[in-house]
Amino acid sequence: MNEWAPKRFWTNADTVERDGGYAVDLDGRAVKTPYKQPLILPTRVMAEAVAAEWQAQIDKIDPTTMPVTRAANSAIDKVAPQHPEVVAMLAAYGESDLMCYRAAQPEGLVALQDAAWDPWLAWSAQALDAPLHVTTGVMPIGQPQESLTRLHIRVAEFDNFSLTGFYDLVQLSGSLVLAFAVTLGKLVPEEAWRLSRIDEDYQVSQWGDDEEAAEVAALKRQAFLDGATFVEMSRSI
Repeated sequence: MNEWAPKRFWTNADTVERDGGYAVDLDGRAVKTPYKQPLILPTRVMAEAVAAEWQAQIDKIDPTTMPVTRAANSAIDKVAPQHPEVVAMLAAYGESDLMCYRAAQPEGLVALQDAAWDPWLAWSAQALDAPLHVTTGVMPIGQPQESLTRLHIRVAEFDNFSLTGFYDLVQLSGSLVLAFAVTLGKLVPEEAWRLSRIDEDYQVSQWGDDEEAAEVAALKRQAFLDGATFVEMSRSI
């Protein structure tokens, strides 16, 4: 059976100023979130992107082709009501950042990890004032409480919309530091994604690619890039 999907019922999707922000109207009717909240967006750029997604729908509405709309809905319906909890969850990645856990062998992978990750942990220590310890293996290692506190404070500075995009950057990469590097303009998203995939790419180089795994990785990569775009849109005029 095919899953039911709502059909397109509008002719034009337009961006309008409303309630101190920007909204999208479908033939004059305001778009709302799945929880029936007004979809009020912080920037015109984001509103125009949402309007473009709605305008691009052909017959049936396909949410998978609407990443900005989905992220905006999440910012309003899910992040806004529990902002402190989302901040705490993401800040906790400082305790287990991907780049702090290294392989003991083989030498080729060890060298790749060191070359790729050491500079960004050094950057964290300097730019974020948050040095982090490195270990081999997967057993948890304690991190300086001062560093964790500073990282938590920085995460808490994100508003609901930018935090929504930041959530994807952290969760998909496994690295709080790489996510900060992207949002602070120190790393382009594509390079940050590559850095987060050192282990996986090494395995592919040794054993070849798996079609199913490659498809999953491609979807995650696109979601990561979409998250970075959403953070940027949340700050644009």
